[in-house]
Amino acid sequence: MRGNALVRATLAFCHDLAAAALAWLLAFMLRFNFEVPADFATSMFQKLLWVVPLQAAVFWRLSLYRGLWRYASITDFRRIVGAAAIGATTIAMALFVFQLKLVPRSSLVLYPILLVMAMIGSRVAYRAWKEGHLARLSRDDARRTIVLGAGTSAARFLEGTVRNPDWVTVGLLDDSDSKRGREIHGVKVLGRLEDLPRIARQMELDLAVIAMPGQSHAVRRRAFDLCRQAGVTAMMMPSYEDIVAGRVSMSQLRPVEVDDLLGRDPVQLDATGLAQWIGARVVMVTGAGGSIGSELCRQIARYAPSAIVLFETSEFALYTIEQEFVTEHPGVPIFCMLGDVKDRARLDDVMARWKPAVVFHAAAYKHVPMVETGNAWAGMRNNVLGTLCTARAAIAHGVEKFVLVSTDKAVNPTSVMGTSKRLAEMVCQGLQHFAATRFVMVRFGNVLGSTGSVIPRFRQQIAAGGPVTVTHPEMTRYFMSIPEAAQLVLQAGLMGSGGEIFVLDMGEPVRITDLAREMIRLSGVSEDDVKIVFTGLRPGEKLYEEVLADGEATLPTPHPKLRIARSREVSEDFLEAVSAWLDGAPARADDEVRAALSHWVPEYRPGGPETAPLPAPVPGPAA
Repeated sequence: MRGNALVRATLAFCHDLAAAALAWLLAFMLRFNFEVPADFATSMFQKLLWVVPLQAAVFWRLSLYRGLWRYASITDFRRIVGAAAIGATTIAMALFVFQLKLVPRSSLVLYPILLVMAMIGSRVAYRAWKEGHLARLSRDDARRTIVLGAGTSAARFLEGTVRNPDWVTVGLLDDSDSKRGREIHGVKVLGRLEDLPRIARQMELDLAVIAMPGQSHAVRRRAFDLCRQAGVTAMMMPSYEDIVAGRVSMSQLRPVEVDDLLGRDPVQLDATGLAQWIGARVVMVTGAGGSIGSELCRQIARYAPSAIVLFETSEFALYTIEQEFVTEHPGVPIFCMLGDVKDRARLDDVMARWKPAVVFHAAAYKHVPMVETGNAWAGMRNNVLGTLCTARAAIAHGVEKFVLVSTDKAVNPTSVMGTSKRLAEMVCQGLQHFAATRFVMVRFGNVLGSTGSVIPRFRQQIAAGGPVTVTHPEMTRYFMSIPEAAQLVLQAGLMGSGGEIFVLDMGEPVRITDLAREMIRLSGVSEDDVKIVFTGLRPGEKLYEEVLADGEATLPTPHPKLRIARSREVSEDFLEAVSAWLDGAPARADDEVRAALSHWVPEYRPGGPETAPLPAPVPGPAA
């Protein structure tokens, strides 16, 4: 030990010797009710010449001074108990051997008990002082907090706040009857979740921490509603995966987001099957810089592929995901390939070089109004011809499985974008008849926070003070998180044997108006401050999204969130006709594209029956 460490150890040693002397004196005093006879008082002080050196030798021999008082633990307390017991035994033996009299036997029993209390008590008090517990008791500005949930995440939260004098956790709430009245790190479970409004009034709470990442979405949503009723600010703990990995800290607490209110229960994946399928193989992702494509790359990286080929037409998007992988997944080899999915020569070159075993085709134009007007032909070529070129290259280069990322807008489509994705599905179905490559299609709805999603637009409008623009009061959509969508795409890809269209369980549809209201409330303002205005449906939009097309039926799968849609067969002649129509043709007008789509996809209804404008639409940009 050197410098400050030596000084601290010396001070601690002197403190413990003083504690030993005081414990010895107090043991005599308690024996005689603080009226020590004169001869015993003389003996009491004389015996200190034996007690202190013997106890000092025991203290030093047991290395009590390696640890810091600030981090005193159960291990330190065990050493203290052992040192007091050994010291008391050594002192008793010395007194017996040297026949030192006038020492009451009860004092020899009381001495180690008092010594342990003094030594442990001083260490606990010091740690409480250093960690702010004592200061907190007198601070009026400390944030009075209650934790909703009394499980592992709550315990980790309490560990993270124990050294922060700005926080005072007054209690825990949990619906489990077995936890009522129990304590976690000295904080008591006060009652059930529905007791929050009453307790908030009684204890003048400032904050409620929702520490239930492993619970169902319905339970977390109920907790948030109770926070709102109680008038306390709600904060969320990080994800369950972060809790398990031990990455929880105070800085990871975050406000409740709309994702939490629309979120769904965690996806259960066949991790073993995915690791066997993807592990030690080359996987290629087209559209790798997009919302779904980039998340697919992140999820794939978890299963230790031999390499991931990132194929992307946007240089900036490809650079962004490349830099993320350099930082977050340095052990996963990636190859960043710029290219267009309509460029068959470039696809052939990339696949010949890297020989992927699996291809996830996420590259697509997805914005309905953008593709609908002025860009119909570009959308068709990118979404259909791009799929055809990528699929044919996959077949030519021996790709084992090709997974097409599709959309619920392909069901009874009213837009060019939705119909182009349905046609892309049909292309894959047709290719399956004569290809060894297995084609799997996966449909899902809107993803929270994706490029072009309504949620970022709402955030911008709320930050600007409104208005929040919604196309129609009855507009509904299915929502899921980007990670959930990517996980289910992987799961469907694993399960598919070729030719299936997997339909993801999208849960309950959400009214966009309700979504806007929730986001306004979460921002801390009211609808009096930020108005909602309706602008009328845009070209190609539907009020309600569907999951299955007319004439389709679904079959269950072993996974509760995946079903298989069986649709009509696609002939090889159909494929050749579509290919000839798209490939090498001059640019076609929007009306010409729509007319051809009505021929290729009979369920396509341009505009649809629900595109009538509102009675009195309010002008302005729509979200």
